[in-house]
Amino acid sequence: MSGSDFIKPPARNGVGPSCIGLPAGAWPTTLDFLTERFSAIPRDVWHQRMAQGDVVDEHGVQLAPHSAYQGHRRVYYYRAVPDEPRIPFDEVILFQDEQLIVVDKPHFLPVMPSGGYLAETVLVRLKQKLGIDTLVPVHRIDRDTAGLVMFSVQPETRAAYHALFSQRSVKKTYEAIAPWREGLALPMTRESRIVEAGHFMLQHEVSGPPNAVTRIEVLQVQGSLARYQLQPVTGKRHQLRVHMAALGLPILGDGLYPTLTPEGQVDYEHPLQLLARRIEFVDPVSGQARQFESRRSLMSLA
Repeated sequence: MSGSDFIKPPARNGVGPSCIGLPAGAWPTTLDFLTERFSAIPRDVWHQRMAQGDVVDEHGVQLAPHSAYQGHRRVYYYRAVPDEPRIPFDEVILFQDEQLIVVDKPHFLPVMPSGGYLAETVLVRLKQKLGIDTLVPVHRIDRDTAGLVMFSVQPETRAAYHALFSQRSVKKTYEAIAPWREGLALPMTRESRIVEAGHFMLQHEVSGPPNAVTRIEVLQVQGSLARYQLQPVTGKRHQLRVHMAALGLPILGDGLYPTLTPEGQVDYEHPLQLLARRIEFVDPVSGQARQFESRRSLMSLA
């Protein structure tokens, strides 16, 4: 069969299947391969998934626990997160047309499924609410960050929206609450090189050619705290959090910088004081100038 015969299974309750390509190999069954490839998932979990029809090949054929291994094909599988707790905050749709959906995301809610988050993500909630299986985020913000996220509706125009970000044609403006330091020359542009810090959760600055640029200015000062406007020119992971911490201005509520909080400790009463406030661009499909602004707010400095 040709590539055009591939069948991607439909989403279930807004959750699409994951996909893995099978290499050439001598595993007796597909179950043997999956158990070896995903060693953190017990064999009996894969056995149950296959027995209940949650593992299919690229032609939509369900694979049973005894199905013989065949390399050079795709396998799709549905996963579940047992006892996934509901995140008690709701996303808000600010804009929707045939091409684009803009969402105002609350703190604590991930954009996409990963790790222990599957149904409790903006993407899956939107698919369940709107019934649009083709939704894909055009960009992402951290789970801890609140504010604006854009989703592409049509696969045919998706690349044009992705290009807005890869070509830096989007103006993004954030707000943050952090300590105030007298004597710091603001406004300023922070340029540095940010790379992984040796822990999968963390990034840090190192010497070398800059790959991360942020414009920083102060909007309000009250005692020992200030409200800052942050405009990232680049889009490195955790860029704003790393730059502020490196300046001695760690964003309030940050469980990563400068100190890593043990995983699983979620404090709904003290969210990260970082908000994706505004986004501006020229729509690549309609040619219209677009500007969207979050309706959410950070803590008061009073």
